[in-house]
Amino acid sequence: MPSFNSLSGSRPSRFRRERVLVVGCGDVGLRAARALRGRVRLLALTSSPDRVPALRQAGLTPIVGDLDIPASLRRLSGLATRVLHLAAPPRTEGPRGWRDPRTLGLVRALRLRSLPGALVYGSTTGVYGDCGGARIDETRAVRPGTPRAHRRVDAERAVRWLGRSGVATRILRIPGIYAPDREGGTPRERLNKGTPVLRAEDDVYTSHIHADDLARACVSALFRGGPQRMFHVSDDTELKIGDYIDFAADLYGMPRPPRITREEAKARLPLLQMSFMSESRRLDNTRMKRELRVRLRHPTVVTGLLPPGACRE
Repeated sequence: MPSFNSLSGSRPSRFRRERVLVVGCGDVGLRAARALRGRVRLLALTSSPDRVPALRQAGLTPIVGDLDIPASLRRLSGLATRVLHLAAPPRTEGPRGWRDPRTLGLVRALRLRSLPGALVYGSTTGVYGDCGGARIDETRAVRPGTPRAHRRVDAERAVRWLGRSGVATRILRIPGIYAPDREGGTPRERLNKGTPVLRAEDDVYTSHIHADDLARACVSALFRGGPQRMFHVSDDTELKIGDYIDFAADLYGMPRPPRITREEAKARLPLLQMSFMSESRRLDNTRMKRELRVRLRHPTVVTGLLPPGACRE
């Protein structure tokens, strides 16, 4: 990771130290905070007072507020010079339908006083819907096929609206996040359950990014990249879901899951899981590498699924 001075472009004045606000300080947010620790002043929005001690221990200054209560966000205005927004939209449909009132509320709060210099939003590649396995770049038109993807499109719209006020907004479109040290971050649990996968002729392409590489991309996007810019934050892996699960099974020395037809899967698998098996796309990550200058530490899942310190023969 380049030094803070090289990212910001100039040596920060001791009187104007960068203040980075992390909204949605979960696993990836904490990884990004670790990468920034000691270089900037770190702030974190939390809706849970119980998390305050842990956030302080991680080197962040907690600010208690709730994205679902817009009035509680007013204290955020003018606080940060840069914002990393990783909070997910509501999971259920609200009175405004497929909207993300959380992101809109945050944006409105940030506009009340002096604006941050940059805002990075973690979106999803699900906004594209099914692409039939095509390789796509960031110029591809969005075509969300699920309620959660529609809410992400709405959130992106709110972020771009903030960008028209002079804030350098950057949207990261993120595929499946994995890491051996992340809860649920490997296919091991799925393999333990023996969950079937689609047969090759029915299978779809899926994309991945290691949580550490994603965190590094988040940090880079806070200081690099053009305004109002979209980025695919994905690794170089091109695998169908079944092949990915088979690879993990071989790596862990576990039985490969059974292969079934799409019709059988519809009858046996949960609706949410089937939604992931209904969209196929391959992501071009050239813009991330060129403009954010991210060098992937885990360019494929071959090394990324290994526990830290392990070597593959």
